[in-house]
Amino acid sequence: MADLTARVSARLAARLEPGVRRARDAAADPVKSERSAVVIGRLLAAAFLVCFATGLYSHLLQDPLPWIPLPTRPAELYRFTQGLHVISGIASVPLLLGKLWTVYPALFTWPPVRSLPNLLERVSIAVLVGVSLVEVTIGLLNIVQWYPFPFSFRSTHFALAWIAIGSLAIHIGVKLPVIARLWRRPARDDPDAAGRFVSRRAFVGGVTAATASAVLLTAGQSVDALSPFNVFAPRRMGVGPQGLPVNRTAAQAGVTETAVAPGWSLELVTPAGSRAFSLEELRRMPQADVVLPIACVEGWSQSASWRGVRLVDLLAEVGAEPTTPLVFTSLQTRGSFARTEMPPEYARDPLTLIALELNGSVLHVDHGYPARVIAPGRPGVMQTKWLRSIEVAA
Repeated sequence: MADLTARVSARLAARLEPGVRRARDAAADPVKSERSAVVIGRLLAAAFLVCFATGLYSHLLQDPLPWIPLPTRPAELYRFTQGLHVISGIASVPLLLGKLWTVYPALFTWPPVRSLPNLLERVSIAVLVGVSLVEVTIGLLNIVQWYPFPFSFRSTHFALAWIAIGSLAIHIGVKLPVIARLWRRPARDDPDAAGRFVSRRAFVGGVTAATASAVLLTAGQSVDALSPFNVFAPRRMGVGPQGLPVNRTAAQAGVTETAVAPGWSLELVTPAGSRAFSLEELRRMPQADVVLPIACVEGWSQSASWRGVRLVDLLAEVGAEPTTPLVFTSLQTRGSFARTEMPPEYARDPLTLIALELNGSVLHVDHGYPARVIAPGRPGVMQTKWLRSIEVAA
């Protein structure tokens, strides 16, 4: 039986090896080299690391840990980090495609597995490539708010990020000698093979130009200076009710009637009891004006002028101190963020408002009329619109 297996294996290898070698020769190209892979890989690794770090920060703000204090200053911190998250994610798309183009001839090696370490290396690369492609694809779909997949975007995106960064660490560890060798050795000009192939430098330059173009034509949704070049991003600054974009409208939230009901009131619940504030009562309280950005997880952001009651002043009306987390409940009954939690450091901040006006006029219903939360440095999904109640934990 062993002899039969050996003979079959030998014949199979004899048939497959020439085809694999021909495929490798056909894929041969000066740009498909270790140096090209390392040059593009450095840029891709940097984009992945920036995207991973800023993504972790976004998740921390949405699911805070009680033992980690969260910064409320600078007020535009989350606008910066989430804009950087989406920009680096978009930049990784052409970089990832360029990286795959330089290394795919390595698929056609014979024998396909030479040792156990080689097997582990190839498995880690397969995981890295597969996870990275899925990760950037669903990330791009989230930017345009299209979810054709049956799973939760947020939890899946978070889990895949850890798998991708772990696979990347293994890949870098395995390839570190090659990376170090090519990093130290000066690059030599590659021949253009009598005009048949693009040179390595031209290829790397093309990938870099594609990456820069992708960033330039989308970053304007969060970077003021680049807003005139915002061609492909789904949101544009200044476009929307009261000059501010909207992610979720009142109709989508199912609050078109309840939000404008004349009997609306904001219930403030404390361990000592509860009190309802009508819209007129809120308007009679001292009003504050602040300029704060709306920064959404999809990457778009814009600063706006808000007017309303400071949250600390509202809590003082019922003798409550913001020393514990607050829970905000919206009139909307569907969605993951119909109830949100605010750590006490945000509740104490004088910039945190129960906003009643936006850019000089009463809140549009799509922006949260009759009242919404606005606080410095928080994701837009946590800035609860169409407030129903605020609960102060014991």
